[in-house]
Amino acid sequence: MAERVRSHLGPRGGARRATYRFREYTIGPDRRPQAEPHSFRMQCAACGELGEPYDSGEAGTEWAVAHLKGNPGHLAYREIITRPYRFEPGVWL
Repeated sequence: MAERVRSHLGPRGGARRATYRFREYTIGPDRRPQAEPHSFRMQCAACGELGEPYDSGEAGTEWAVAHLKGNPGHLAYREIITRPYRFEPGVWL
């Protein structure tokens, strides 16, 4: 126990001080060249099946049409959009 107490004491026997710095950050879409690309997927609301990720609206609707042909009662779909975001460091406070 005494060793644990000594480890928290400074060179003169007093308590060590910690310094904390705070910084502002702003979050927004990641537009860097190395950012992961946006992706879109369609999902059947009836069964939860997901289509493959795609880059354009046409590809998603094509999957939904094909899924509907095989499942005539599956009439509701949702689009899932993945858009990368990134925090940008700001000024130190």
